[in-house]
Amino acid sequence: MTPEDIFNTLEDLKVDEFKDFKWYLKLPDILEGYQPIKQSRLERAERRDTVDLMVNTFTLDGALKVTKKILEKIKRNDLVQSLSANSSGPEGNIQKCQADLKSYLESQTLDLFQGTQEDGSSTLLHKMYTELYITEGDSQEVNSEHEVVELECKRSSSEQKKINLDDIFKSLSNEENPPQRVLTKGNAGIGKTVAVQKFTHDWVTGTANQTTDFIFPFTFRELNLIKDKMSLKELIGHYFKEVRDLETSDYDSSSILFILDGLDESRLPLDFEKNETCRSITDTRTLDCLLTNLIKGKLLHKASVWITSRPAAATKIPTEFIHRVTEVQGFDDEQKEEYFQKKVHDKDKAQKILNHLQSKPLRSLYIMCHIPLFCWISATVLQSLLTETPEGDLPKTVTELYTHFLIIQTKLKNKKDYQNDETDKDVIMKLGKLAFEQLQKGNLVFYEDDLKSQIDLTEAAVYSGVCTQIIRKEAGLHKQVMYSFIHLTVQEFLAALYVLETFIDSGKNLLPNKKSWWHLSPEKSQLSFLHKKAVDLALGDDHGRWDLFLRFLLGLSQEKNQELLQRELKFKRRCPGNDQNTISYIHKKIKNLSNDNKVINLFHCLNELGDQSLLEQVQQYQNSGDVGEISPAHWSAVAFLLLSSDEDLDVFDLKKYSRSDKVLERLLPVLKMSKTAS
Repeated sequence: MTPEDIFNTLEDLKVDEFKDFKWYLKLPDILEGYQPIKQSRLERAERRDTVDLMVNTFTLDGALKVTKKILEKIKRNDLVQSLSANSSGPEGNIQKCQADLKSYLESQTLDLFQGTQEDGSSTLLHKMYTELYITEGDSQEVNSEHEVVELECKRSSSEQKKINLDDIFKSLSNEENPPQRVLTKGNAGIGKTVAVQKFTHDWVTGTANQTTDFIFPFTFRELNLIKDKMSLKELIGHYFKEVRDLETSDYDSSSILFILDGLDESRLPLDFEKNETCRSITDTRTLDCLLTNLIKGKLLHKASVWITSRPAAATKIPTEFIHRVTEVQGFDDEQKEEYFQKKVHDKDKAQKILNHLQSKPLRSLYIMCHIPLFCWISATVLQSLLTETPEGDLPKTVTELYTHFLIIQTKLKNKKDYQNDETDKDVIMKLGKLAFEQLQKGNLVFYEDDLKSQIDLTEAAVYSGVCTQIIRKEAGLHKQVMYSFIHLTVQEFLAALYVLETFIDSGKNLLPNKKSWWHLSPEKSQLSFLHKKAVDLALGDDHGRWDLFLRFLLGLSQEKNQELLQRELKFKRRCPGNDQNTISYIHKKIKNLSNDNKVINLFHCLNELGDQSLLEQVQQYQNSGDVGEISPAHWSAVAFLLLSSDEDLDVFDLKKYSRSDKVLERLLPVLKMSKTAS
């Protein structure tokens, strides 16, 4: 099928029929998802001009579909049949495969699941989707901190250029050629997979990127399950049976985009140096070899590749194979508000939630709402609590918020009346054990082999039903089952809960040590000993793996959360005690630390413990104007106060503070967030 075939068909229309044909080209209802052509462009268009307009607007395949649809409308079915006969050759085969693939992908991208697929909490994508803040360019920094902590220490730089989702494969004004291979980075839960879903859905419905003939979206969590050698053609047919009829030559002549989502979940070595070169899509190779050759541009060299990854894993791809780096920053403040207004249908309640999150003591929670999934957890909890809890008693720390989230999900399970003899606590502890052991290994996605020693797989489906919005169960190709917690922070929360309850219940300290666990001597039986070990563990990890775990562990030890867990879930309660030993230990660590992100996390830990003494001292110094005697720890407190305030940091005036290098080092997080420092 060529544009000439469509032109020859239009030549057979009478003048009035051709006028009617053009009239239909501006009606969205007739075009089924394709963009209408403006009246001004159609007014003087002759038949050949009209064909050119259709092909440029809808692609050749779209122009063929639209032509057939309109011919049926104007009662020229005879021309529809002749056009169909002309399109039955090789190009007709491509168009049929494309139409079948689009139909399948449309069914897969229609709904947005914010919790898990099991709980049925889906919304139509176009109704719930809130535009993500995406920037072009790379800071060149490899993030070695916990992503939530790192997020609390910086905001988006004004120097980074915003880019629209549908433009990430388009050339910018200063570029000659569009990029072929794009890497999109972003923290866990920030919206990378939703961006992939929206991009694919826009292509399927004809809204954007219609110059692409085929999009093949893969996820690394599914690719991990492939053990057999195969060719690229077989791999594509394996996942997308709709295109199995494509010939090898069809792949060379078509514009193709491969999407590889979730590089951070990959268990493949991706050995770019040692893997042999593969040029043919029919050559049988290991999956690792196929992917490295595809990313290098050796295999299907004209194809485009889009890879998404959390920042820490992005270095798995050598920079020379990437033409453009983009970063999903999540929501800016305006998009946060838009999200809550869409998610919470009661406008008054939505505003109360926003007011609560924006209040001064809670800026940390509001900053975390950059992460769309954290927005969802906040909305789920606060919407539920507002009906029965005075606004003054709403959660004020991240641990309180997640404790309520766990309780709400457990109550949902009880309403659904799952047939299971185990108590809520038993199930939560098993999930916590899974969370803790997989956190130690650095696993975000678990497969059958990971679960054999921890959870009986015959019961796994029950657990995913018990806490439907806490752990995801997915059936991949050939029904292989994959599990993951809905967000890294949920995994860290459950891991901390499991470690704390085990300590309170049996005196076992499960934190990593030369022995797997140890019984405690009298001086080590105090909860402060566990707290100190957790502080040391977090400070000793260069990648921030235990930072939020520590925050949750300390927060869960507090009376308010202990009382909630005992009342609602029958957890054993710690003996009422003083956390002064833990607080003093953290003060000592803050005094001696130079790592700015670690210090900020320790201030959040003090916040969980209800200790504001350093901050109060700083405020007294500031109010009195006496800053000469402020210690390094106090300067870190200044940084924390500025970061968690809603103060405009466009210009940070260092003259207000001090000019020493030590002070400057402590205030670095604030400098990073400010556009200008004087």
